[in-house]
Amino acid sequence: MKIAAALLIVAAALAAPMTASAGSLDNTAADSAVSYPTPAARTPGLMFTLRGGVAAGPAYFGSKKTVAGPDLGFSLDYLRLPGGYSLGDPDPYAVKLGFAPFASLNFIAKRSAVDYPELTGLPDVKAAFELGAGIGYTHQNFEAFVAARYGVIGHESWVGEAAVNMVARPNDALTLRAGPRVFFADSDYANTYFGTPSYTAKGGILSTSFDVGATYELNDVWALDGAIRYEQYQNDAKNSPIVQQGKDSNVSLRLGVSRRFSF
Repeated sequence: MKIAAALLIVAAALAAPMTASAGSLDNTAADSAVSYPTPAARTPGLMFTLRGGVAAGPAYFGSKKTVAGPDLGFSLDYLRLPGGYSLGDPDPYAVKLGFAPFASLNFIAKRSAVDYPELTGLPDVKAAFELGAGIGYTHQNFEAFVAARYGVIGHESWVGEAAVNMVARPNDALTLRAGPRVFFADSDYANTYFGTPSYTAKGGILSTSFDVGATYELNDVWALDGAIRYEQYQNDAKNSPIVQQGKDSNVSLRLGVSRRFSF
């Protein structure tokens, strides 16, 4: 896809080699010189990253229209626990290998026939906020995860997703990811977003997608982050009259800046 290619080209251009120099000491100091130990760097107890930017995607599931809006994200990088235990790594450039839990959040905007006349006759759907968790596995050139969420506001249903990514790290600053993703949900969710008075949608796998993303670390605090997704609806979602009169596939993208916080 042209958009995905452009995103990867931009990410590669940003990955130009960066060098840094630092002063050094030699052995010419007088014997009487006194040296003092450098204070040890204090490891933070909490590190997390907030992402903000813009995103574009379908106005609602199955819509032909594309809308733009804000994009927000959160990730926990490191947490020091009592008893000498910890999650993550305090080194912002460390590749965090192995298994790790993570929080999973998602927001879905409201859907109304007032805004989209093609939905006349369908009930309005309130905005939803999903809260959950997942487990991921990271290798040097591979990562995978599964996550489950519940609609604590809005649809009050269970959803989940699983993904596998191939990962490339051309240098310490640039990370490229690409791979498939599967989204599934229960029948309450399926019927909320894909059901009509004459059609009852059942749960299961509702969509599959392929994601391409890039992250470029500007320094140990700031980074550029972007991704593009091609998604196709499956099973009862694809057969929904809402999708049949709209589109059974869509492209969405996001681009933003992230900042790491340490406490």
